[in-house]
This record gives sequence, C-alpha cells and structure tokens, in this order.
Amino acid sequence: MTELRTESSGGLSHIVNSGPVSIMAYCGSSILMTVTNKFVVNGANFNMNFVMLFVQALVCTACLAVLKMLGYAKFRPLNKTDVKNWFPISLLLVAMIYTSSKALQHLAVPIYTIFKNLTIILIAYGEVLFFGGKVTAMELSAFVVMVLSSVVATMGDQQALSSKSGVEAAQDPTAGYLWMFSNCIASALFVLVMRKRIKLTNFKDYDTMFYNNILALPVLLVSSFILEDWSAANVSTTFTREFMTALIISGLASVGISYCSGWCVRVTSSTTYSMVGALNKLPIALSGLVFFDAPKNFLSIFSIFLGFLAGLIYVVAKQKKQQQTPKA
Repeated sequence: MTELRTESSGGLSHIVNSGPVSIMAYCGSSILMTVTNKFVVNGANFNMNFVMLFVQALVCTACLAVLKMLGYAKFRPLNKTDVKNWFPISLLLVAMIYTSSKALQHLAVPIYTIFKNLTIILIAYGEVLFFGGKVTAMELSAFVVMVLSSVVATMGDQQALSSKSGVEAAQDPTAGYLWMFSNCIASALFVLVMRKRIKLTNFKDYDTMFYNNILALPVLLVSSFILEDWSAANVSTTFTREFMTALIISGLASVGISYCSGWCVRVTSSTTYSMVGALNKLPIALSGLVFFDAPKNFLSIFSIFLGFLAGLIYVVAKQKKQQQTPKA
C-alpha cells in the first residue's frame, strides 16, 4: 500500500510540475471562458450582463473559500483598511468585465480578441507615464501591427455585414466598437492601478483574487437592480437552465484561468507564459470561427494572423528589453 501511495503521489507530482500540462490547462481555460461567455451573451434579447458577472464573481469567491477550508489557499480576511484601499480597484474591475461582456455581445470572438491587443499599447504607455522607462522601436513596431490587425478586422467585419453572409449576430457593430474601446481603457487603468496598489498593500495572488471578487459582488448586484430589467417576464425568459449552467461553467473557468496562470508561471517562466499568451490568441480567435457564425473572409482571417504576429513581436521585444536592463 505504501508503494502504491508513493507511486500515485509521484505521478501526481509529475503532472503538477509539468510545463506542457500547465500550458495546455491555461490555453484550455482561456478558450473555455471566452466561448462560454460568448454563448451566454449571444442569447436572443440578452440584457442581464450584471447578473452574469455577479454569478461568476460569486462562484469564484465560493471556490476560493472552499480551497481555503481545504488548506490549498491562503488569503487575508476582510478588514476595513484593505477594503478601503482595494475598493477603487474592484470598481475598475467591474467596469472592465462589464464593458468586456458588452463588447463580446456585439462583436464576433475573433474581432474581440484582436481589439483586445490594443490594451497592451495603453498599458505600455501608461507604464512609461506612471512608472518610468521607455518604449523600444521593436515594441513600437508591434503596436503598429496591432493597430493594423484591428483595422483589417474592422474592414473584414464590414465586408461580411454588407454581403449578408450569415454573420454572427451583432445588433449594432458601432456600439460594439465603442464598448471595446471603453474596455481597452478600463482594462489598462485596472492593470496599472492594481500594480501600484499591490506594491502598497503587499497583496499576494490569492489576496488579489479574493478582494477583487468579493468587493465586486455588492457593486454588481446593486447595478443590476438599478439598471437591468427585473420584470417577471424578462426574468422567466432569461434564467433558463442552459443560461444558469453556462454561468456556472464560466465562473469555474475564471477560477481556472487564475489558477492556471500562476501554475504556468511557476513551472515554466514569465517569458514562456507571455509567449503562451501571444500564441493563445490564435486558438481563441479560431474558436469563434468554429463555435459561432463569425465572419469568414480573407480580411477577417488575415487580421487574426496579424494579431498573432503582433503578439509574438511584442513578446520578443519585451524579452530583449529585460535582457538589456541589467546591462544598463
């Protein structure tokens, strides 16, 4: 029995410390969450985005509580000082995930993924503004390719809409682009402000996850009651069994992304993790072509590969920048 336990423990340890397994888990959780969220918001007359985000945050908080009870996670309990310091970041998180859900509701998955690259540009120049440093020529070239991929994606989307080729439902593409632009700004602010706040509060990964989600719960719930339609007719048509199942799956996927991100960094390296993030944009964009009726023309497919190329250039540029920093 002892030998069997040792062998079993050794096999589990090998899997937990396996780089390829962690990379596959991270990619799978990212694709699962994007596709699940798109499935939820793609429903006919869907108008309960705050409810979707509330359930996701609730599932994530509950999972963290269970992990803490089992001894697999440690995070700070709620206290007035940390709540006061972290609440503005939770507000930015709500703004980020809400605008993300609205953009995903109006845009195809590949186009949403490509435009998400623009957030990198805002974060890069935000870091220069708030933390010092500079943007290298190679990083700038990556940004140019990112912008080009977004322009090509827009052209492909408009071409598909004008040809009426059965494009994925996007009730108002213009609104989708406005929500996407708002999401890029909110995402950049969230990352930059959180980075600065983490240094001040000395939060660890699980502390950040816990405070982000639990402080977002009341904001999401109040926003839903004020801004969304809670009439009996709307509730009965929205809260179907398929809707609730998809919500729970997307909530679990959000926990999976958080865990798999840390797992991937721990057993590989930050450079490998960044490279995986760049490579992962391709299967996420392609999943939109497979699971949804996204635009399938030369421009839309070409924009996916341009976005993929921009991500690779950016990762290489960051790697070279890190190598040159010690010399400087």
